[in-house]
Amino acid sequence: MYSKFWPKGGLPGLLHHYTETLVTFEYTPTATAHKPHSLLFIGGLGDGLATTSYMADLVRALHPTDYSVFTLNLTSSYQSWGLGHLDRDTDEIAQCVRYIKEYKNEKFGPGKMVLMGHSTGSQCVLHYLYRNNPHVTVPGFDRDLEHVQRLAVDGAIMQAPVSDREAIQWVLKWGIGDRSPEQCQEVYQKMEAFARDAAPRDEVSGFDTLLPLELTSTIYPSNTAISCRRFLSLVSPETPQAPREDDLFSSDISDEQLEKTFGMVRRQGLLKGRLAMLISGADQSIPDWVDKDNLLSRWKNATDSEGPAIWDQEHSGTIPNASHALSNDDQAEPREFLVNKVMGFLQLDTAKDDN
Repeated sequence: MYSKFWPKGGLPGLLHHYTETLVTFEYTPTATAHKPHSLLFIGGLGDGLATTSYMADLVRALHPTDYSVFTLNLTSSYQSWGLGHLDRDTDEIAQCVRYIKEYKNEKFGPGKMVLMGHSTGSQCVLHYLYRNNPHVTVPGFDRDLEHVQRLAVDGAIMQAPVSDREAIQWVLKWGIGDRSPEQCQEVYQKMEAFARDAAPRDEVSGFDTLLPLELTSTIYPSNTAISCRRFLSLVSPETPQAPREDDLFSSDISDEQLEKTFGMVRRQGLLKGRLAMLISGADQSIPDWVDKDNLLSRWKNATDSEGPAIWDQEHSGTIPNASHALSNDDQAEPREFLVNKVMGFLQLDTAKDDN
């Protein structure tokens, strides 16, 4: 979909390989511009290299600063999200972080590294910060995965952290496109039954079974391959009692469970600075029964349950009237609000380092 916010003529920068097959693009006016600090942006399901349109606003705002913005592709980018998982995503993000830090250090000396996730990219950010370092499990369906040590980062921002489970519940209540709630519910029940039936066989075989496209295309984008494993992780039928890996942001997750995710960020020691979270006020993926302010408060309490505060209250909150990705043509004010929050967060982070 075209966005009027995309800059005509494009934006300059440098393309880097952080592995043999994966790349990151650095927005920078020239190859010699003094940019010791880095903001690594991670998109959501279906995103890839530079596909989140408000990035252009961030790039423009950071142009006169010491920060350059990086966007990356992952194995799970674009239409491959249905086959991915958060361990691989964060291992690849860790490789990108290490590459950027080494590249910048050689060029400018030590600099700041901040992660920013959008939508499911927020799940990647939290997964990066709270899980064992390195990851300890090697799943049978991805047996060639080699875990890497994740480097600590100086700050982390999560924008539009939404529950994929509650987003699907919203679809089941109201339908989607020209599909009625009843049609969506019937297809969802078939998908869940199919996935649950395949799960024990897949665990033994070490291979993923794919859901039939004729089912998934009713609720998800057409022609997107989705494994039974990833589907169950996203819709997490056992929440709130036992949330699956992808279900980090559902509003009915208990405070005790939040202690195992948000509450682990400080203990893991992978965040040297602060954490900010920005919910979109008019996010199409968040049901109307979710109390956004209460959810932010609960996340904050879990994050700061031990020791000095790492939650950045000043630069967290709800973006008034913002849609999920702030990509609609009426999103100029929400985008400006978001950019101001990010700029404030980064300047605070840099100021702390300079004192």
